[in-house]
Amino acid sequence: MKIIKNKYTYLLLATVPFLSMQGCKKDFLNEEMITARNTADYETTEGLDGLVTGMYQSLKFHFNYEWAYASTNYGTDEFWVGGDRIKEMWGTYSANFNSFTGEVGVIWDNMYGAINSANTVIANVPEFYENEETKNTRLGEGHFIRAFNYFKLVKQYGGVPLKLEPSYSVELEFTRASAKEVYDQVIADFTSAYELLPPSSAQTGRITKWAAAHFLAKAYLFRASELYADWNADTRDADLEQAIKYGREVIEQSSHSLATNFSDLWRYTKPDDVNETLPEIILAAQFSNNDATIGRYGNQIHLHYPSVYQNLPGMQRDIPGGREFQRLRTSDYALDVFDRVNDSRFWKSFKTEYLSNRPATAPLWEEDYAPSSDLVGKPKFNGGEVSIKYIVNDAGDSRYTEENIRNRAPHMFVRYFAGDNQDYKGNHGNYAASRYVTMSKFADGSRNSVASQFGYRDGILARLAETYLIVAEAYGRQENYDQALPYINEIRKRAAYKDGEDRSAYVDGGVAYKNNSIVPAGAFVSYSEKNTYYESNNIAETTDATESAMVLSSVADILDATDQFYDVLGVNSSQQKFLAFILNERSRELMGELMRWEDLARTKTLIKRNEVFHNEARPQENRHYVRPIPQSFLDNIHVDGRPLNAAEKTAMQNPGY
Repeated sequence: MKIIKNKYTYLLLATVPFLSMQGCKKDFLNEEMITARNTADYETTEGLDGLVTGMYQSLKFHFNYEWAYASTNYGTDEFWVGGDRIKEMWGTYSANFNSFTGEVGVIWDNMYGAINSANTVIANVPEFYENEETKNTRLGEGHFIRAFNYFKLVKQYGGVPLKLEPSYSVELEFTRASAKEVYDQVIADFTSAYELLPPSSAQTGRITKWAAAHFLAKAYLFRASELYADWNADTRDADLEQAIKYGREVIEQSSHSLATNFSDLWRYTKPDDVNETLPEIILAAQFSNNDATIGRYGNQIHLHYPSVYQNLPGMQRDIPGGREFQRLRTSDYALDVFDRVNDSRFWKSFKTEYLSNRPATAPLWEEDYAPSSDLVGKPKFNGGEVSIKYIVNDAGDSRYTEENIRNRAPHMFVRYFAGDNQDYKGNHGNYAASRYVTMSKFADGSRNSVASQFGYRDGILARLAETYLIVAEAYGRQENYDQALPYINEIRKRAAYKDGEDRSAYVDGGVAYKNNSIVPAGAFVSYSEKNTYYESNNIAETTDATESAMVLSSVADILDATDQFYDVLGVNSSQQKFLAFILNERSRELMGELMRWEDLARTKTLIKRNEVFHNEARPQENRHYVRPIPQSFLDNIHVDGRPLNAAEKTAMQNPGY
């Protein structure tokens, strides 16, 4: 929808398919590059099949480059701006965040590009397919992609222009639909997809009926949320019922099931291996290690979470350790929201130890701190030994000081020193903008070089654990807390450490690649088989957590709990407490999975949670619940055959921008 002089070219390219449909796995995306198409190609089943394949490529956009994390994880309670502040405007809502911000326009353009492809599919498939089953599937895929992209647009920008017919030439006149109108279209399209798509597919990665049901439940839940309270009163109760209905269908009727262990989702072994076909995954953007078709970016989510390790003595950058873009600094809230003794999700989501992979540069013991005189002047650690240790402790821990950590062999980063006070904004310990506990969910040791930005992991867009939380939230919003409880507990039971489970074991994407051939022969990689579970929690290694500590026995465990930040958030009523709890539970389960800003915006908790938990972001009421409409769009559209004047641009722009 980018309206520029060469818009015809843009729209045409937006619908260019990359053809090849053979095979029964995700290799339907291993496309033969086609460099020129015309509208006549979309009047054949072959051309339309290729166009549908091209639509699947658009799902990868949500894991490419800066916009992926900037529009979803920045400016929330879970992450602060890290040592690289290149996109700080998204994370702090500074004056630099405006209608000219590059990613604002990139997201807009790409969503409309995919929508135009979907419009072509929806318009042409009924006319050119004779096989009823294939026709329904292709049509369902078209409706899903159109709904999916309008859903992203309305969550980011509010009401946007609704374009439901394909464009084959320059169009310059558009009006904004209301958010209500966009949601009506999103729900109508997801419903059509649900009715048309098959419950299963022979080709890994293709959209099914259950993906449509999951997103239909999510769209109903979003429409019933606080951001739309000025117009959703008449539909809210029915929307919550529909969210429950479709969510429960996915849980109870589909072949999808929760992974046995939370770590199974993130124990990445190699491209297209077992963890990418787990039945918990409802929809994923399909990446592979086929460099010929990887596109411009690949999956780059692995870049944005790691803190810097390469410039510490005894260390160098390696493939499993990751290339540290240090964009997303883990917040104090992100650490405190977990029960770090009993909830395994924390230790299966974050990395707290590194091993030396450059022992020749290891630091030497100083005379005042060496354990014995014979170690003075000798390396503090050898290759393959722990070189970096992050202690994730709480205020009141008197074990560590800036002085006594020099007696330890690894580089020690301690969250709270003795005497530090509880503080949710990082005013304690020696963590820093470039030194923080790294989220390891998306680590990608399969990259082909140390410097490579191109990740090969699939990008999860929907998984069953979120479906459970959607149903739970919908019940809770109805104040049917007892009915919400079993759905919450299914997730928490899975999260609990099991009897005999090694609580100090790491699970990250580097594990299968610790002997990657790209690493120089004989070099150690920054992989550790242990985390700091026992030391951080200050408990003996014989301590055994139990599942019962995670399972909620009654609604009182939610509404009367004292550890859900209710006091600092100022929530008092049962409804407010439940919403605070479910947002915390979504953090524990879904942290970093490119959803948080949209959750806080739709619940209108964005302002308060940034005020309480963010070290610098201060979004403004009635402004930052949506993004600015791109200036490139406003500058190029027309009304009555002429460009918009300044007043008309202001009227079409979101308030405050």
